[in-house]
Amino acid sequence: MPEMYFRVTWPDGTAQRCYSPSLVIEDFLKPGERYPVADFVRRSDEALTIASNRVREKYGFACTSAAAMRDEIWARAKACPEGEVTVVSFEHP
Repeated sequence: MPEMYFRVTWPDGTAQRCYSPSLVIEDFLKPGERYPVADFVRRSDEALTIASNRVREKYGFACTSAAAMRDEIWARAKACPEGEVTVVSFEHP
């Protein structure tokens, strides 16, 4: 499965490198775009759920890394609920 990383900056200026086990994230987020925190959480959650399901379909089990990434994003959003998240870049290993 082609994995990728996406870098974001939170409203407080904190940078985060996020993981996706699938390229599906490219259908939900675009580099250079800014998203209100709640919208970013919704988009990334949906994309990571789809990515995890793709892993399940191919290998017979969900991707725990995608679930962990969703949890990290939710935690950051709780700490920084206002403002916009900027998608800085996509990285293909």
